[in-house]
Amino acid sequence: MAEVSQETVLKEIEEQAQVTSQRRLIWLRFRRHRLAFVGMFILLCFYSVAIFSEFIATQHPQVDLAESAYIPPQMIQPFDGMKFKPFVYSIRTQRNPETFKMEHFPIKEEKNYIDFFVRDSKHTYKFLGLFKTDLHLMAAYDGFGNPARFHPWGTDRYGRDFWSRVTYGTRLSMSIGLIGVALSLFLGILLGGISGLRGGVVDLLIQRLIEFLKAMPTIPLWLALSAAIPVHWSNVQVYFTITIILSILGWTDLAREVRGRFLAMREEDFVLAARAYGTKELNIIFRHMVPSFVSHIIAIATLSVPAMIIAETALSFLNLGLRPPSISWGVLLYEAQNIYSVASAPWLLLPGILIIIVVLSFNFMGDGLRDAADPYSNSTGS
Repeated sequence: MAEVSQETVLKEIEEQAQVTSQRRLIWLRFRRHRLAFVGMFILLCFYSVAIFSEFIATQHPQVDLAESAYIPPQMIQPFDGMKFKPFVYSIRTQRNPETFKMEHFPIKEEKNYIDFFVRDSKHTYKFLGLFKTDLHLMAAYDGFGNPARFHPWGTDRYGRDFWSRVTYGTRLSMSIGLIGVALSLFLGILLGGISGLRGGVVDLLIQRLIEFLKAMPTIPLWLALSAAIPVHWSNVQVYFTITIILSILGWTDLAREVRGRFLAMREEDFVLAARAYGTKELNIIFRHMVPSFVSHIIAIATLSVPAMIIAETALSFLNLGLRPPSISWGVLLYEAQNIYSVASAPWLLLPGILIIIVVLSFNFMGDGLRDAADPYSNSTGS
């Protein structure tokens, strides 16, 4: 009886797989990959921070105050007695008479309570670039209702709020991965598709170009390209230049995978029919051949984003990419590469931990998408 019941279940699953759309099957298989689902949730949180960074930041990231340098993170206390009323302790700053360094101590007797969805007329911004507002997620106030110092992740050597700088840096680091991968996808699909579809001399030239780019040492190439960027360029120009550089160096692997797929498909009936009908090559590539393995391309793109983020971080960390006043995780790590930061201000290394979390999340989600890209395989759950 149990065997009959199992056969019935398997038959129902097979029938459902035959009538369910491919997107639905991919989603069902992806949901079963728990690590991939957790990774997707974490990435949604990071991209939400990137989109609403001005709202989440407690201060303007460039506001500095010398006497507030290297304030350690203020631990948020969620309960005041038995009541849920988040607060942080006030900070007393004094100069050490022996070392002449500024030292910061929490004052246990003074509590600064945290309010949410507050207004700050000194820190205005354009919400999503649409309208001007001064609404912020949270701020701290003393017992008299006056704004108090509030640094959840401490401050850097210039007294700038590190929480605010990390939230602003999230936007730049996370977006450069998406834009860079988008350009790499376009170049990889276009050149790889032409190489696989045409073959012959065109295929030979594109493959030699790929081998030339992959044979070049990365760091000297970055040095040369970074030195070629004019010093007087604006932050936006440097940002897009770095993105283009990363894209030019990142399309080769995808192009080879696309070429292999196209070599296998160019003799298929639907490709021969499109050619006989007189369809242009670009239309054959993007309208007929690419959609047949778009799920695989999505999985490749997902796994390529962390490589772009790490590349930008490495460039900025080596002072070859984005530079202050631009704010990215790499720029923040570059400002923290000194003995004092490692020994006395370890919170300045937090962007490195965030990079690890993001890379792992992308890898988990990419693995899940890659497994779900072929929803008809193992549809019985074996």
